[in-house]
Amino acid sequence: MSNTLVYELYGKIYINLTNRCTNNCIFCLRQDKDDVCGQELWLDNEDITAQDVIDQFKNFKISNEVIFCGYGEPLLKYEILKDVAKYIKENYPDVKIRVNTNGHANFIYKKNIVPELKGLVDEFSVSLNAPNSDEYNELSQPKFENAYEEVKKFIKACSDEGISVVASVVEGYKGRHLDLETCEKISKDLGAKFRAREWIPAGYS
Repeated sequence: MSNTLVYELYGKIYINLTNRCTNNCIFCLRQDKDDVCGQELWLDNEDITAQDVIDQFKNFKISNEVIFCGYGEPLLKYEILKDVAKYIKENYPDVKIRVNTNGHANFIYKKNIVPELKGLVDEFSVSLNAPNSDEYNELSQPKFENAYEEVKKFIKACSDEGISVVASVVEGYKGRHLDLETCEKISKDLGAKFRAREWIPAGYS
């Protein structure tokens, strides 16, 4: 266990705010590993502040991109994410900020939070994960009903706000193949770019 809030992967800085998530995706890296390239991402303490993150962030050589992505859903720590993103934008205005999210935030907070992040987040990568709700439920195992529709609504909210948004799926999980053509059409209809990420059986190494 550790409290690794900031880590580096392939020359980019990642921020790990929480281990909590409203999905339990069967292909998630954390189902099989405790670390990413030797950096343990299971937190021993979820009671963190934005300053805790910033203090760790200062120990890294600043890259051209910072990604909020770890062993949990970063927007569950929404206020901390906002404060850290504001710090980065104020001190490193040329750094691109991306948030990798499951797209459940607007459902969780019962409001559209996307406008509040305009100017702080340059791009959202949203886990569409499937071409329909049945496959989404099987792969993502969400903790509430109608989660797939909420994901699509979130993608559309990002697009409507003029923030770059990528809808992603994981392709090839244990030999399973998705209908990528349908996934791409859904993404484009929502105003998003589309990305199929290849499943990495052994995780990052």
